[in-house]
Amino acid sequence: MSKKVVVVGGGIIGLCSAYYLQKEGCEVTVVDKTNMDEGASYVNAGYITPSHFISLAAPGMINKGIKWMFNSSSPLYVKPRLDLEFFKWALSFKKSATQAKVQKSISVIKDINLFSRDLYEDIKQSGDFNFHFERKGLLMCYKSDEVGEEEWEIGQQGIKVGLGVKNLTSKEVNELEPNANLDVKGAVYYDCDAHMTPSDFMKEMTAYLKSTGVTFLTNEEVQDIEVVNNIVTKVITHKQILSSDEVVLAAGSWSPLVTKKIGIKIPVQAGKGYRINVKRETGITYPAILCEAKVAVTPMDGFTRFAGTMELGGINHYINPKRVEAISKAAKNYYKGLEINEQEKEQAKCGLRPCSPDGLPYIGKSSKCANLTIATGHAMMGWSLGPATGKLVSETVLGKNTSIDLQPFSPDRKF
Repeated sequence: MSKKVVVVGGGIIGLCSAYYLQKEGCEVTVVDKTNMDEGASYVNAGYITPSHFISLAAPGMINKGIKWMFNSSSPLYVKPRLDLEFFKWALSFKKSATQAKVQKSISVIKDINLFSRDLYEDIKQSGDFNFHFERKGLLMCYKSDEVGEEEWEIGQQGIKVGLGVKNLTSKEVNELEPNANLDVKGAVYYDCDAHMTPSDFMKEMTAYLKSTGVTFLTNEEVQDIEVVNNIVTKVITHKQILSSDEVVLAAGSWSPLVTKKIGIKIPVQAGKGYRINVKRETGITYPAILCEAKVAVTPMDGFTRFAGTMELGGINHYINPKRVEAISKAAKNYYKGLEINEQEKEQAKCGLRPCSPDGLPYIGKSSKCANLTIATGHAMMGWSLGPATGKLVSETVLGKNTSIDLQPFSPDRKF
């Protein structure tokens, strides 16, 4: 049954939701507060990551966060501040960071990532798109034996759940990347991962959706949602009032500001990430994560992207030069002879990744609102999980059996 649907948010999750909804014959309107040319969906590493099956809320992260709190150039930086919502989120994160909960979520995270990767391939093969997509896997590069052992322990868990994983020596890494001059002790290689150029996909998907009749309301901010008897009756922007049968909330880090207005609490904190683009030849052909520095490196369409850091400091787009410099130093430290110049650093961008306390996104409906589907909280897996989330959203909106069990992703789950 065709429905009239308003999608709040024009990032990767919103666009993929619109894609699958229009495929089902729905009349779709996408509303976004920006011009849809910036933010987390444009500055991410472009990874599709079945390899990232360990939740962000893992044992030991609390101690690392405290250790790094006073170092603004650390891989994870928690800006000290008096914020009740952040305190509640941090408490829920601590409750979630147990070995038992992490183990329970491994298959959940792996399965939705594999599902999403297959959907990306389906979209690519549909004949309607020409975006950059490569499945070359991912190198988890390490410089110390201690980190190498930690990464291989995770890799062995990956093997147990059916992923292809190898522990490569320094020589084997450099045979894969003969022109990159990698200075590492080794790397754990996952053959299951893929990578893309995010801006290419976003532009192509937007153009495709417009060509199929999807309406876009850009530079239009949702200020309120009116709910009567657990039903959204109006979506109110600063320009107009929108009515629909169903509403999809895919507003990333801003989603809690909307749900709060209707009495639904979804704990989300904005995790700021940075990227530097190098449009010179680097010799890098394989995506890699520089483990000690937590920096992602991606060979994209016409440039190499260096991305990373997680900064929990509220909703803001301030570019901290220390964090940009940390990414630059990591590149030089792992790739001999690679210098990111001042102009490239000055053009660094950031985006806000919506982080849930347990490392799982929110996908589905709350019991408090019958026609609102929530899709947010994907943290660093937003790009990876775009199509899977969009498909699950469309199935939820249309009352179909979902391709994956949504219970672990429930917006009503307790921490």
